[in-house]
Order: sequence, then structure tokens, then C-alpha cells
Amino acid sequence: MEEKGYLVIGTGISGVCAAQLLKEKGEKVTLFDANEELDKAAFFAKNPDLSDLPLVVGSLTEEEMGNFSTAVLSPGVPLDQPLVQELKKKGVKISGEIELAYQNAKGRLCAVTGTNGKTTTVSLIGEILKRFYKDVRVVGNIGNPYTAEALTTTDDTVTDAEISSFQLETADTFHPAAAAILNITPDHLNRHHTMEEYIRVKELITKNQTEDDVLVLNYEDDILRSFGANVKASVVWFSSRRELENGYFVKDRVIYRAIGGKAKEFLPVSDLLIIGPHNWENAMAAMAVCEAMGVPKNVIKEGCKNFHAVEHRIEYVCTKNGVKFYNDSKGTNPDAAIKAVESMDAPTCLIGGGYDKGSTYDEWIASFKGRIKKLVLIGQTRDKIAECCRKNGFMSFETADTLEEAVDICVEAAVPGDNILLSPACASWDMFKNYEVRGQIFKEYVRSLPGDAK
Repeated sequence: MEEKGYLVIGTGISGVCAAQLLKEKGEKVTLFDANEELDKAAFFAKNPDLSDLPLVVGSLTEEEMGNFSTAVLSPGVPLDQPLVQELKKKGVKISGEIELAYQNAKGRLCAVTGTNGKTTTVSLIGEILKRFYKDVRVVGNIGNPYTAEALTTTDDTVTDAEISSFQLETADTFHPAAAAILNITPDHLNRHHTMEEYIRVKELITKNQTEDDVLVLNYEDDILRSFGANVKASVVWFSSRRELENGYFVKDRVIYRAIGGKAKEFLPVSDLLIIGPHNWENAMAAMAVCEAMGVPKNVIKEGCKNFHAVEHRIEYVCTKNGVKFYNDSKGTNPDAAIKAVESMDAPTCLIGGGYDKGSTYDEWIASFKGRIKKLVLIGQTRDKIAECCRKNGFMSFETADTLEEAVDICVEAAVPGDNILLSPACASWDMFKNYEVRGQIFKEYVRSLPGDAK
């Protein structure tokens, strides 16, 4: 009887790296992509090391489905997709790229999830860990697939992973020694369908943790405060609004570390190069994770002091004619965009709108008061958000057909001392390949505007 193999679903970077890992291990691998128009020759030209693998596009026959023991899903493939359901019925084990990597990796692992702040927090953790450990890998949703690193890890490796809800759906044995859930607010409901399911999936990051492990949670998130009372792991809290008996908190713009009711000053927020209360939260989460991973306090402090903002996340671009420009293209949902709005310290012209993920925008618009002087809307959601503005009594908005036109409208409305902020509260996929392209186009156009950049 012929040995059954692996089916890797999805031919993006996650699928490619998963297939490469399995091939390197000597496994029997078939690639699959539902896109019937996928150019096989172009794919293999780009990935010549996979050219000896079968690649099926469009659909699988009943007979073909019976050839596999395990299907490895790329994060973009939903579990309720008909093909996945058919494979499950046939007894094929459904796994994911993160799970595959974890099962083949060595060393210690910390992992971060949450609706917002993941990339900043994971990047900061990586910066700190690299100051203390020789072999640190920063992987996952941050853009470097875990499967690309797993086989070269050793017992001395420390891996720092950004994990999305899409990746957690297929987690099974995944077990970080230190994990953090930064926050949970509505997002990706077009994928998870209900808020309850989105919350359940996010909380899977701690599923396999024991009392010897650490789970870092945001005390100001009602969902997480309730959840934290019922987990096996040792919980370390952080708060940007109140003093805690145990954990990290901010008081009078100073971060403290409290243990058993005794709080010691850790770091003034003025020492951080990342701005806004949400970034204080990200920093505290990173501090707690790094402490759990054995990094000394002085090394954590130095890492925090030297960390710069992640590109596309409230990223200062330049000042022209007395107006500051900020790129927050990574603000792809209302909660993330609220954080950016709250970080603005001057009257601000805001560019919003984009691909519709099923979000609501009332809270975002409520955050404008006293901060946003004009909103310029682009993309698929512009009419939906405009209607929400009217409903909430915010009438200082316009629409534009392009990002460049939106910038021009903001420049005309801004005066010296104002800010212009791109923070769309929506994904980018209606007009751009991804949020990085959107942010890059914004930055390039801003720098091309008349006036000396400062």
C-alpha cells in the first residue's frame, strides 16, 4: 500500500516554506492552490527547489483527497472552506504552518497574539532578546514564516513569534513558555463569523501552557481579565490605567513593576521612543515576556530605550511647512486606528477607509472629538463610514478617489502645527496589495510634496 503524504494548501510564502520544510525532512509532499489561473511555470521558476513536487490547482478529486494523511493549511485558508471540510470527512488530519514549525523546532519559545500591537511588541521583544541571547529568531505573522527557521534551531535557540488568530485556528501541540494576549477587540469577523469564536481562537495560545509557564495579559481588557482567572499558566498583568498588586503598570508617566503589592520604578515612559498609551502597554507586555524568558532587568531597560517604532505603525514620516506627517497604514481595524488618533498631540487631518472587513466605526468616530479636524475617506468603505459620521454628528469629512488626492485635501486643510495621519481603520486589499504598499505610497507621495522635509 502506497504511503500517504502531506498536502500543503496555499502557495504563498507560508505554503512555500512549509513545503520546503517537509521536503527537507524527506516527506512526500503535494502542493495545492484553489486559484485555477495560477501559473505553474512562473511558480516553479520562482521556487526552483520545489520544482520536483506535484502542484494541483483549482480542485482535488475524491481519489486525490485519499492520498494524504495530513493537510497543512496556510493561514489564509479558512477551516470552513469546503475542501478542508471534505478532507476532514475523509480522515485527513488538518494542521497549520505554525503547528508544523513548532513540531520541528528546538529551543525555547515565546509568543504574542492580540488584535492590535502584535508586531510592535514582538519586534521589541526581539530587540531585547538579541541583547542577551546569541541565537534569537523572530518569526510568524511578522513576515518571517516559522517554518523557514524551524529546522535550523538548536536547544540554545530562543524563538519570538507573532501569532495571528488565523494561525491559532490550527494550533494543536503549540506550547510557548511565555505567551501574551495584548487585547481582544472585534476584527476578522468575516473569517471567524462571531466575536465568541474570535475570542476562543485567540485564547488558544495558552491551551497547552502549565503552571510553570507565564501568560501576560492586559488588565484593562474585560475579556482578558475574566479569562485570566481560569488559566493554568502563571498570569502577569499589565495596565496603563491603574496600579496593580502584581504586574507592570503606569503611574504619573512611569512604568512600575509590582510583586506582592510592592512596586518599584522600572522605566519612565519618556525613555521610550514609541509614543502613546497603547505603546506603553506594548512595552509592558514585552518587559513581562522578556522577564519570563530570563532576561535581566538592565538588559530589558536598554532594549526598550533603543527601540524605534515599527514601520507603518504611527511612523513619523517628516515635517513639511510646519505640518507633521504620520504613517499608520498598519491601523487596519477601528481599535488600532483609535490608538493612533489618541496618540496625536495636535489638531489632525485623518485619512481613513479601505477594504470592508465587516467592522463598525462608531467608537473610532467618537475618538475624534478634540483631535480630528478633518476626515478624508477612500476605498470600499468610504460611503459606509460617511454614513456613520453623519449618524454620529461628525460632519467634517470628504471623500477622495485616490490616496494621493486624500493627501492633497489634507494638505490644503492643515496649518503649521497640525498633523496629517494615515490610519485607515480598514484593510488595504481593495486598492493596494497590502498595508505595506499603502504605507509606502503614502510616504513617497508625502516626501514628494513641495517644501523642505524635516
